[in-house]
Amino acid sequence: MPQNLLEQLRTFTVVVADTGDMEAMEQFHPQDATTNPSLITAAAQMPQYQPIVDGVLKDARKELGEGAADKTVANLAFQRLAIAFGRKILDIVPGRVSTEVDARLSFDTEGTIKQARSIIAQYDAIGIGRERVLIKIASTWEGIRAAEVLEKEGIHCNLTLLFGLHQAIAAADAGATLISPFVGRILDWYKKDTGKDFHGADDPGVQSVTQIYNYFKKFGYKTVVMGASFRNIGEICELAGCDLLTISPQLLAELESTEGTLPRKLDPEAAKAMPIERIKVDKATFDRMHAADRMATDKLKDGIEGFSAALEKLEAMLAKRLAELESRTPATV
Repeated sequence: MPQNLLEQLRTFTVVVADTGDMEAMEQFHPQDATTNPSLITAAAQMPQYQPIVDGVLKDARKELGEGAADKTVANLAFQRLAIAFGRKILDIVPGRVSTEVDARLSFDTEGTIKQARSIIAQYDAIGIGRERVLIKIASTWEGIRAAEVLEKEGIHCNLTLLFGLHQAIAAADAGATLISPFVGRILDWYKKDTGKDFHGADDPGVQSVTQIYNYFKKFGYKTVVMGASFRNIGEICELAGCDLLTISPQLLAELESTEGTLPRKLDPEAAKAMPIERIKVDKATFDRMHAADRMATDKLKDGIEGFSAALEKLEAMLAKRLAELESRTPATV
């Protein structure tokens, strides 16, 4: 009986669910799962998860006291909500969950380290070991430096919002456990910049991840590559063989319903034989390569701003929900 594309992909790539929807995870049985403020916002608005949201808000209010502003309570509640969803996700997936540091700390090394340690401590308090958690950090120079410190403490990091080889090399040199290069967002930028469409191996997002994967395998880095942010299953098929791919439920369903042969495109042994030049990435080189890459410069800025805006939207939603709860049951909240 012919295998569908998803079954074939699983034979040489770890499939990760790019969603906060636990029901979708139960449907597709991914190894790992990753979330961000946008995904948590979407999940938090689903009726089936309202009790989790309300419970987190009540606990945050109790901890901070009646005098704390709703916005302050909502900020703490977001952090707790990420942990609460992470806990439920880990009841479903056998591997790891990625939990994100506040994107507004993307250029703050010490702030990122402090929040990452807090996230790990909260998971530890509910009996979840750090081997099952990846801390998501934006791939700025400051974020990469934070990851270097955290990895030495045994806190595993997922460097996200990654668009260029310079970011990837710096993250791997820092000992990051995993990187998440963004395929679809790279494609979006080039389509807008050139007015052209790209398909298959010509897709610039596919080319970027392929280059990073081959570089890592050529030089024996332990850091693994997880392609992210896909626009179509064609991009996924071109990256078959990548260490991990994080895929939305919609594209997982399309892969599952599509039959055909899926050849492996990325292979570590083939990469080792490639004539690739090694690059030393210090801060000056990182800054120079980043400034020379208009796409990476634009998309990193957009990504940080977008995740920050999503977080502010979520906090506003939580503050509104808190006000509703307290107006309804002032004596018990």
